[in-house]
Amino acid sequence: MTDGYIHSIESFGAVDGPGMRHIVFTAGCPMRCKFCHNPDTWKMDEGKKMSPADLLQDAIKDRAYWGKKGGITVSGGEPLMQLDFLLDFFTLAKNEGVNTCIDTSGAPFTKQGEWFEKFKKLMDVTDLLLMDIKHIDPEEHKELTGQDNANIVEMFRYLDQIKKPIWIRHVLVPGISDKDEYLERTRDFIRSLHNVERVEVLPYHTLGVAKYKELGIPYRLEGVPSPTAERVQNARRILECDNYTAWKE
Repeated sequence: MTDGYIHSIESFGAVDGPGMRHIVFTAGCPMRCKFCHNPDTWKMDEGKKMSPADLLQDAIKDRAYWGKKGGITVSGGEPLMQLDFLLDFFTLAKNEGVNTCIDTSGAPFTKQGEWFEKFKKLMDVTDLLLMDIKHIDPEEHKELTGQDNANIVEMFRYLDQIKKPIWIRHVLVPGISDKDEYLERTRDFIRSLHNVERVEVLPYHTLGVAKYKELGIPYRLEGVPSPTAERVQNARRILECDNYTAWKE
């Protein structure tokens, strides 16, 4: 069994998957998204090492409160950076009949070599993925996150191919992703997939700014406001959020 580097744990989460969730936040992320509100999760070696068995025991003690749809969500940071740990953890969880969910940007995804073989096994013990669309435009995506999105698009296509259910999340940032042209392109991409159960618009916020100051990291969206309620509704309309009602509570 491979230990994981864990940033933190939330015992009762209600927004990161169906039902009530036990959420494990892993440490380590390859992206440097300008709107990231958890820069304290970027470095893997600053996390606490924990075994899959210990994590599972910590989770299932609260299982009675999860309800029929609840379970475990592994978020981050970026969980797919710790593929061996995640595979071991979810294998144990599925042996206990636990619903499993990954919250991921898809940034580490590749169809090459041993990594992909392990990823295919991971999908056998994963019930749902929450996937971000940071930006639909490749160049804008690189400007926003520091990385290209070609492999992320490839991951979306693969998950569609294997019919693995996903929820899509899109952070709406004024002047960056909050443009009708980009929203329409994002909508068209989502329409091309057949495994989407929910689409969510997440309004950009500045709640993580204090963390940047504490860590001595420049905040690159200084002065960018949160989107108005009207722009959020506009994005929800263009992305056809109301058309995706599976798992709606």
